[in-house]
Amino acid sequence: MATQTQTRTLISSMQLARPRGKLAYRVTLTVFILGFALVFLFPLYWMVTNGIKSTGEVIQSPPSFWPHSFNFSNFTAAWSDLDLGHLMTNTLYYAVGALAFQLVFDVSAAYALSKLRPVLGNIVLFAMLTTLMIPATVLAVPAFLIALDMPLLHINLTNSPWAIWLPSVANGFSIFLLKRFFDAVPEELIQAAAIDGAGPLRTMWSVVLPIARPVLGVISIFAVVNVWKDFLWPLLVLDQAHATVNTGLIQLQSGTPPEITYAALVIASLPTIIFFLIFQRNILAGLGAGAIKD
Repeated sequence: MATQTQTRTLISSMQLARPRGKLAYRVTLTVFILGFALVFLFPLYWMVTNGIKSTGEVIQSPPSFWPHSFNFSNFTAAWSDLDLGHLMTNTLYYAVGALAFQLVFDVSAAYALSKLRPVLGNIVLFAMLTTLMIPATVLAVPAFLIALDMPLLHINLTNSPWAIWLPSVANGFSIFLLKRFFDAVPEELIQAAAIDGAGPLRTMWSVVLPIARPVLGVISIFAVVNVWKDFLWPLLVLDQAHATVNTGLIQLQSGTPPEITYAALVIASLPTIIFFLIFQRNILAGLGAGAIKD
């Protein structure tokens, strides 16, 4: 009875053993999976198909759900006419810089909060986590005013990579995820390193970080994807010459045929989609790392 209670779900094993119950379960599960897949995949399908249509097909009403002509030259035109190479290079440059800063500062902050336990460390962590409850749009205006005139330094950060890099460092989610993993590192390892004469920095570099590769991979993926998909903040602080791929396409779409714009959106989306498909196992492994402490 105890075992049956622990493994009980919304549908009991007895009901699933019956032919009607098993059929109803499979039909319901299939409908829900297909429904969710349709909701998430249809925008991608619509973007790709519109990218290979002609102008008349894109603007016709009612719209056609399958292209009558396949104009793959739209992708070549989008790459050359909208200068996608320059925009994607800018975005990659910002993403790599944001990744480097997050790995240095967020890892150090999480390790200090987890293992060094500074005074008022819990209050600092709570303050960081409360920022996750604040919508990004609410912080856009004060952050923009700070970027226009840095307090004390009086430096204008707009149209520079620092306007993207510095805000990305203050990532409460990354610090929390790293701290949760560091909390699961056995104290015996830290004490053994201290006995061997290793200081806190040496312990973090030689003992903790080598076993933290899964969660570091997740932080790296999120850092790159967040910069790549961000729209509002780059639109506020970067002009066309320094624009990311998202803001650049919006600024260049005026006067551009709609099918060329859709083709450009497909090209701009491919890096993050491929990136996720390759590293999806790392994402799931890293999110679960440290969740269970032996």
